[in-house]
Amino acid sequence: MSGRALSAWSLRRTLLTVLLGLTLSLWVGSAAIVYVEARRESQELFDQSLVETGHLLMSLVEKEVREHGLTGPVDLPMRGQPNPHHYLLFKVRDAQQRVLYRNDAASDIALSRSAPDGLSWTGIGGQRWRLYALWNQARTLQLLVAEPTSHRDDISRGFFCRIAVFGLLLVGLATIAIWWSIHRVFRVLQTSAQEVSARTPNELADVNLVGAPAELHPLLLEINRLFGRVRQSRDNEQRFTADAAHELRTPLAAIKTNLQVLQRARSGAERDEFIAALGASVERATRLVNQLLALAQLDPQAGAAVDLRAGDLADLLTEQAAQWRQWGRQHQLSLAVSMAPAPCALDADSLQILLRNLLENALRYTPAPGVVAISCGVEAGRSFVRVADSGPGIAEELHERVFERFVRLGGTQQPGSGLGLSIVRRIAERHGADIVLGTGLQGRGLAVTVIFP
Repeated sequence: MSGRALSAWSLRRTLLTVLLGLTLSLWVGSAAIVYVEARRESQELFDQSLVETGHLLMSLVEKEVREHGLTGPVDLPMRGQPNPHHYLLFKVRDAQQRVLYRNDAASDIALSRSAPDGLSWTGIGGQRWRLYALWNQARTLQLLVAEPTSHRDDISRGFFCRIAVFGLLLVGLATIAIWWSIHRVFRVLQTSAQEVSARTPNELADVNLVGAPAELHPLLLEINRLFGRVRQSRDNEQRFTADAAHELRTPLAAIKTNLQVLQRARSGAERDEFIAALGASVERATRLVNQLLALAQLDPQAGAAVDLRAGDLADLLTEQAAQWRQWGRQHQLSLAVSMAPAPCALDADSLQILLRNLLENALRYTPAPGVVAISCGVEAGRSFVRVADSGPGIAEELHERVFERFVRLGGTQQPGSGLGLSIVRRIAERHGADIVLGTGLQGRGLAVTVIFP
């Protein structure tokens, strides 16, 4: 159903129909205007010729009358005209309306004696004629000249036929040109579509822009950007899967080894020792899996939106302070919590994960007896939360690398997944916050400050 609905509308047919319709409409309109104007101009030329013919005949007749004083009708034959009744008709009358001159075609046709001076229309034999009436200056002679409209109509029809033939030729050429142009454009679109359809999940190279029209470049560029994001997502997923498999191999091997040793335990004390080791391995695997799940959910490619609401970082610290102090006692560390109002837009659940990871890192890498401090407040107009410790710290050249997945600094003997700070960075990015690493407590250690917008 949807396929039929999509295929029912064709851009190619629409463009072809619109452009051809517009071309035909413009041609018809232009031809009509040209024909009307040409017909008007030809009518004026015919009328002017008829008037000039009348004046010429009048001057000739006046001369003949002065020289010969003719009193009877004189018929002038129209030599060389096969059908004189469809040519000029003229009569010359005196003041008493006696016919002095006429051509032989007008001998049996009555031209109106009461015709108005100048040009007018009259009917002869059921046809329309153009009539010109002229009196001499003394008003002793009247000339009537009539011309059939068939001459004018023949010329108009001939002109119309020539316009029609020429116009149809132009329309035909325009149709071919429009079809070729649209076909060329859509051939480029089809080529680009075939190039996109040829892509596979493992082959996502950019679409070639060479030869594509400029109007198509934004679409192809967006497709290339999409391919880039898909490539990045695929690479991240492959790297994440490989790293996760590598990191899970160690705790799973430890679990398998502890199970094998537990099966061969020779005493209850030995069995309890192996059970404790097995529990630690399970705990490490569980923590790693939870960290992996949290990181996958925070991945930018997941596209999950963060619902940030107005809140205060001090409220989050207050809720967790008691539990954090208990963790500090378990690690034989002194935990200090300093809270000041720190309003910002936040997502409470993800920020709790951020704080837990920062605190666990500080507790794990700070040797006892040591100090870990958690604080929040406002500095330079921006809210912040800071976790500082008195541990060994991190060399400045390694500050950026510690945020990468599964990266653990050499020389440490503490168990961990290498994902804690990666998760912290993802959560900070989703809040639009900045992370600053600095020197911790007592002139050593590490201080991690998250500054919110």
